[in-house]
Amino acid sequence: MDANQQRRANPFNMDEQCRNCPALCETRTQVVHGYGDVGADFLFVGEQPTPTADEIGIPLVARRSDADGADDPDADGTDLRRILERLALCDATSPSDEPGLENVYCTNLTRCREPERPPTDEEIGNCEPYLNAEIRMINPEILIPVGERALAELGKEYTTTPVEDLELPDAHATTIRGRGFELVPMIAPSEQTDAQTQAWVEHFAELMASDYRQTKGRQGR
Repeated sequence: MDANQQRRANPFNMDEQCRNCPALCETRTQVVHGYGDVGADFLFVGEQPTPTADEIGIPLVARRSDADGADDPDADGTDLRRILERLALCDATSPSDEPGLENVYCTNLTRCREPERPPTDEEIGNCEPYLNAEIRMINPEILIPVGERALAELGKEYTTTPVEDLELPDAHATTIRGRGFELVPMIAPSEQTDAQTQAWVEHFAELMASDYRQTKGRQGR
């Protein structure tokens, strides 16, 4: 599987007609694979596509524009994009439907949206090969679980910490040592208070300024 960094949307050319979960084929608008920089150090993982991601095809940072072309401040994806802009990880002048992410890749545990419920364990299992392939190909330094479900799944796979000890909000804006990666969990941006957003931004900015890269046989950027 070769990356195509000529495009940021689904750069690994994953199956956009996936039918591994037949019920979700009826509820989704499209399959939403990962988006961003294939050489990223920072990989954000959410739970499932939001309504806007399902519509536009970009996970976590997708945001709609209103009829006049202005960004809709109430659309999902706005809050995380603003966080990334504050950290200079997203070009603030880039369009809504093509965010200019730098050193960041965004994806989800699952690739299709069911608007009435969260993903089932089976659906997460069906999508696991996609997520594993993205993590393997990108080989990031830091995994950022966005929300409780992503923290539980990534914590179980990539840390030795008991899952019952990985809880939000306690783990928000902390660094958890893992197996090959460090995890920096965050509460879903739309659910964060201003103080929680500020705490996460400050913690991540300190991490970015540190010698966070591990020895994993990767070439320097």
